[in-house]
Amino acid sequence: MSYGYPKYVSAQEKRDKASRSLAKLKKKNPDIEPVIIEGRTLAKSWWGKAWNTNLESYADYSNRIDRGKSYVRNNAVLDLKIRKGKVLAAVQGSRAKPYDVEIKIDTLDGKKWEQVIKLCNRRIDSLEQLVEGKFPKELEILFADKKYSMFPSPKEIHFDCSCPDWASMCKHVAATLYGIGSRLDDNPMLFFELRDIDGAELIRKTMEDKLDGMLKNAGKKSKREIAAKDISDIFGLD
Repeated sequence: MSYGYPKYVSAQEKRDKASRSLAKLKKKNPDIEPVIIEGRTLAKSWWGKAWNTNLESYADYSNRIDRGKSYVRNNAVLDLKIRKGKVLAAVQGSRAKPYDVEIKIDTLDGKKWEQVIKLCNRRIDSLEQLVEGKFPKELEILFADKKYSMFPSPKEIHFDCSCPDWASMCKHVAATLYGIGSRLDDNPMLFFELRDIDGAELIRKTMEDKLDGMLKNAGKKSKREIAAKDISDIFGLD
């Protein structure tokens, strides 16, 4: 007897249910992109971890975001696609049919993006460094600084779910938000698409400033010469 409480469903039963739903969806749409979490860690890359840390840092989300952890760990996010300023997902819940989730993220303010580019001056050497999160510690702090809003605040995140839960953030939305962090593990450049900013612009501007600096110093006498290998490293040439 449940005495009005929902019937207990084990993690394995949840995964099995999600697996069956995924198989059905794949028959209709072979291009669906499920979020698969291996192990207990929800995100492994710098970008994925920073995304999750940002969400968990806000009091508005502190009592709600955790609701999605078990869902995403049990592979309940059957499909998740990131578009410019938008995320569309299908999340398996208690009913047979998955719920539809839509999350919209405000575009990063242009002036703040210009500030970020200026502060990154000559500190990133390649797109690979940016993607892999291999940049100086001060840039890690800059990217995560709420003053520049690289990562969205709650007021910049708008969501909707087809489930009957009228809570301000249901489990399916929370699972989708964590699913975004996992997706950034696979492709960090999706972060820039989500915020509707050009990550390549950051690299271009940094390299232009670096080249300008080299040209200004070209006529100056120096005790040191730049080795050919160093020039290749600077510009990412083989």
